[in-house]
Amino acid sequence: MANVASITTLIFDIGGVVVKSPLLGINKFERAHGLPHDYLNVAITARGPSGAFQKLEVGELQLSEFYDQFGTQMSDLVFNNAAYAKFCSKSNRTCPILPTTLLVDGKELWKQMMTEASTYNLPIIKLIKRLRESGRYRIAALTNNFQITAGKAEGGDEALGSASAEVKRLFDEFIESSQVGLRKPDPKFFEYALKLLNVQSPKEVVFLDDLGINLKAAEKLGINTISKLLIFPFSFHIYLYAQF
Repeated sequence: MANVASITTLIFDIGGVVVKSPLLGINKFERAHGLPHDYLNVAITARGPSGAFQKLEVGELQLSEFYDQFGTQMSDLVFNNAAYAKFCSKSNRTCPILPTTLLVDGKELWKQMMTEASTYNLPIIKLIKRLRESGRYRIAALTNNFQITAGKAEGGDEALGSASAEVKRLFDEFIESSQVGLRKPDPKFFEYALKLLNVQSPKEVVFLDDLGINLKAAEKLGINTISKLLIFPFSFHIYLYAQF
């Protein structure tokens, strides 16, 4: 971590930081349907750029098109079992008994995810407001999200979609994957953000996220990172510095 005095810019993730993580919704869905922990999360990640979830977040799919494709991919027993077995092997854990039948309703899973992601993390919001009031930092958001067609939103859909004006007002810049056509952990998305924020060096930036894959991508570019789980000790340090 760079010296606090050299930090000029703070970049926050949204889902899992400013609001609760949709991963909590995935885990609830898994438990309710007797699936191994993180089975569907691994399945989503393993799809890479061709995944329905990934395409939604870079604006290649509309939400109305997404549900069916998402459900089909999450129900792909052969692909998902292979991905989870590989995940267990790489992480040196015993692979549990894998499902022999699988039918996931994409819309039902999505609603569970968005229900979790509709809850604000009030301590983090208070932190952001305090940091802005200090006048010492530029505060930005860098989020993987999706666009909602006007008039098409259903209850909960908007949680990680186009953020409300209230949320956007927390930040000097609000950088969205669905607008840019790039998503974390693509290094080009981080590079886009650095250019937009006109920072002189990545070393003057701190990026806060809840996912290790995103933090590692930022670190490779020289950006300082903090896991959401470790945010408060550093935040207190910033508060102290901001008083002088």
